[in-house]
Amino acid sequence: MKAQEIKNLTTEELTGRIAEEKAQLDNLKFNHAISPLDNPMVIRATRRNVARLMTELAKRNAEAEL
Repeated sequence: MKAQEIKNLTTEELTGRIAEEKAQLDNLKFNHAISPLDNPMVIRATRRNVARLMTELAKRNAEAEL
């Protein structure tokens, strides 16, 4: 997910996407522990997407407090 796409999301959409991405990350990790994934780099990409989404949400919360 690109930075511009993340900035265009509403705060509610951000929280929903964070939950979805975290669930997907947990699922990927579980599947990888049982049998190796074809492309384990998907785990890294998903983890980074979660971080990007959480960073944007934290930025918005900090702006709202001002």
